[in-house]
Amino acid sequence: MRDDCCPLKNEYDLAVIGAGSAGFSAAITAAEGGMRVALIGHGTIGGTCVNVGCVPSKTMIRAAEALHGAQSVHRFQGLWGDAQVSDWAALIAAKDDLVATLRQKKYADLLPGYNGVTYIDEGPARLVPGGVEVGGRKLTASRVIVATGGRPTMPDIPGIFDVPTLDSTSLLELDRLPESLIFLGGGYIGVELAQMIARMGTRVTIVCRSRVLPRTEPEVSEALAHVLRDENISVVENVTYEGARLQGSRAVLTVIMDGAVRDLTADYLVATTGRTPNTKGLGLEEMGVETDPLGAIKVGEDMATTRAGIYAAGDVTDRDQFVYMAAYGAKLAARNAVLGGKECYDNAAMPWVVFCDPQIAGVGLTEAQAYAAGYDVKTSVLPLENVPRALAARNTTGLIKLVADRANDRLLGGVIMAPEGGDSIQTLSLALKFGMTTKSLGETIFPYLTTVEGFKLAAQAFDKDVAKLSCCAG
Repeated sequence: MRDDCCPLKNEYDLAVIGAGSAGFSAAITAAEGGMRVALIGHGTIGGTCVNVGCVPSKTMIRAAEALHGAQSVHRFQGLWGDAQVSDWAALIAAKDDLVATLRQKKYADLLPGYNGVTYIDEGPARLVPGGVEVGGRKLTASRVIVATGGRPTMPDIPGIFDVPTLDSTSLLELDRLPESLIFLGGGYIGVELAQMIARMGTRVTIVCRSRVLPRTEPEVSEALAHVLRDENISVVENVTYEGARLQGSRAVLTVIMDGAVRDLTADYLVATTGRTPNTKGLGLEEMGVETDPLGAIKVGEDMATTRAGIYAAGDVTDRDQFVYMAAYGAKLAARNAVLGGKECYDNAAMPWVVFCDPQIAGVGLTEAQAYAAGYDVKTSVLPLENVPRALAARNTTGLIKLVADRANDRLLGGVIMAPEGGDSIQTLSLALKFGMTTKSLGETIFPYLTTVEGFKLAAQAFDKDVAKLSCCAG
């Protein structure tokens, strides 16, 4: 519903700042509860995920997987194949068409179906006592939810603004395929995009202050680094950034590695070192809304900020930086803000996925986190060569690791590195959610020749050598 249709102009039960995944989730939840909602957008409707994040990156990653698959069929005897990028511009155009279609279908076209939602796009919004100021006027609302998201962070490297740089957004907008790229950071976004574009034919280097995927299990980081190097991606770990300079039209990154100074050169540096919350101009400090040292809005378990009546959700907060958790947190915020809810944010069984190849997905505590939490920890690490699905697929690159409490055998967490890891992880998420033990998981019936069967085998591996089991005997 447009602004001029509102029965009480400028007066709302809830004002939501931000029209991305979190903003829409909050607005729809409140509207379904009978509330009058002002959904305040600024810029392109839909936010990060559909426009410049999940959707465009994942379709490009899938395209790169198709390319790589055609080039690697030789793992099956009697097959040979090859593929290459024939028209980069056409690939980018197809990606843009998908984005535009989903933005219209899943965001813009939804608004008329919610009579309680008024969409306002009149410029940036600012928090003021009693509501929100936008476009030179005040919108009165007893409750406000801030869902303005985040943006790519440019690392603090001397000279970086003097050289050609890209981020996760501009990389996917290039009109030509670059010859060489240096990725700054080996986190989720870095490894996904680096592998994708390397498979397209670009020479790629990943530079990390510590290791690739530093927050996951070290066995997984080591295995992924091996995979990337096998694909001719240079992975440079445990470095210190010294500076960047221009050499002709190219970027030179100077790092210290193993005590030695080293220069790395590429067409562009790609910043994938994290994201910065979009809080500039919101008037947070004036309203008493506290932020953490990184600028993210601090929220409690109920998604409330330090200012009564103001809530926040999504990437602008100090919570999990995943689109589905943004939508989840926003739903809780709306229920608690205007629908009388008393719900708490719960991420104990939150699955996460890195869409590299093989996919890496996890849930719960890592081994290190479990020890830090005071558990008597036991672990099981199962190489994929023990999983029949991987053997049949002629691709045993990967592993499964489970973490459990030795005292009561209860599962605490786990990670899978496998081609179908992203789809398989929900099984382990449910196992954690309902408090399963390794014994009960190991006794659960799984279909043979599936990747998810690996969780059963990994659970059995706590107590037995699964290599000695016959097919389906577990």
